[in-house]
Amino acid sequence: MSVASRVLVPYASYLRIYEPLGAFPEPERGHWARYARRDRTPTAQEELRRSLADLLPTPPVPVPVEESSDAFVAEVDGVVVVCPWRTRMRALLAVEELGRPRDAEPGRPPLPAPVLDAMLPPVVRAQVAADHERWRERNPDARPWIRTAVWQVPVRWFTLFSDEEREYVPGDRARGVAPVMRYRTPMVQARRRLARALRALREAIDEGPMTEGLVEVGRWLEEFHPRSLVELDYGGLVHALSAERLAGDRSAADAAEGIAALKDGDGEAASEAYGRLAERWREIRNLQFAN
Repeated sequence: MSVASRVLVPYASYLRIYEPLGAFPEPERGHWARYARRDRTPTAQEELRRSLADLLPTPPVPVPVEESSDAFVAEVDGVVVVCPWRTRMRALLAVEELGRPRDAEPGRPPLPAPVLDAMLPPVVRAQVAADHERWRERNPDARPWIRTAVWQVPVRWFTLFSDEEREYVPGDRARGVAPVMRYRTPMVQARRRLARALRALREAIDEGPMTEGLVEVGRWLEEFHPRSLVELDYGGLVHALSAERLAGDRSAADAAEGIAALKDGDGEAASEAYGRLAERWREIRNLQFAN
């Protein structure tokens, strides 16, 4: 068994953008066109294991030296779309986020300094910060195609999808076949739903974390081709939740119900729907502290 295959997959969820080949300039477009024709492309679990394997050495290697040339590939109505991994870029951004605890998701306490220093020694973080600064100077317009959240799916992500787009495949845990839980929607639908949610929130309540979060996600979506595919993948969270819990999870429906109630001026119904959604994900976040 290889080192990479022994690395435990963390309980993380992902928001991904798949762009059509025409969105990429040459020669990158040609690379992805050839890449998409492969008989087999790496899975999300393989991508995660590769990145985690770099954290095993002492000191760890939090940022790969070279950028990944891999991607996730899908097909929508006969059109090939790709989601570049950009592992090095995402690693740089992730290390930067570790130093900004105020930006952490609600319910996620910042890492204590001793824990952070044990995970990534100050000298390593300083080197990554310097590398990141040089990278930003060379790539001022770069943005990741993949966003990651640990031990949760941020509530604002669900506003991009409808319950009808939910895809749940139970899998077979006894045979090692993992469940699949994801949503996929066209970019135009994701942007439309986000705009409706933002309008309803602004008309009903004051500006706050939820509104700010939606604005930030909206700005990110605007960076991509209008014919892109948006995907929310529960990723490693499927290993932390029972089959019954996954089957009964209708988070996108709860988010849509809450937004519709706000639009109709029914604050009580909106509060009930949001409370149901928030409590579900609070319980899941709390699993990280269980034995």
